[in-house]
Amino acid sequence: MIEQLTDVPANVIGFRASGTITRDEYHDQLLAPFRAAIEKGEPINMVFATDPSFSGLDLGALWEDVKTGGSVGVKHRGLWRRTAIVTDKDWLRHAVSAFGWLSPGELRVYEPDQLDQAVAWAAG
Repeated sequence: MIEQLTDVPANVIGFRASGTITRDEYHDQLLAPFRAAIEKGEPINMVFATDPSFSGLDLGALWEDVKTGGSVGVKHRGLWRRTAIVTDKDWLRHAVSAFGWLSPGELRVYEPDQLDQAVAWAAG
C-alpha cells in the first residue's frame, strides 16, 4: 500500500509504503505525482519511507517500474534533485548501495527515526 505524505514541503513528493505495492498502486499513486511535476517542469525531490510491514513490489508493479522507469527517471534525469529513502529494511539498503548510482540526482538513506531530517534534506 502507498500513502502520499501530506506533511512535507511543497517541493517534496513524499510516500510511505507498507505491505506489497501492487501494479495499480504503483501506476496510480506513485507515478501520478511525478508525471504532474514533469509536465510542469518542476524539480523532483522525493522522500520514500517504509513501514515495518513493507515487503516490496509485486510482479505487476515491478514490470510497471521497468516499463516506465525510462519515461520518469532517465528521460527526465535533469529534473531529479534529491531522493531520501527512510527505511529499516537491510535488503533495501543493500539495493541502494548496489544500484543507487543509477538513480538520477542525489540519493541518501535514513533510519526510520530520521524522517524529519530526510524531509528537510530532500527539500533543501
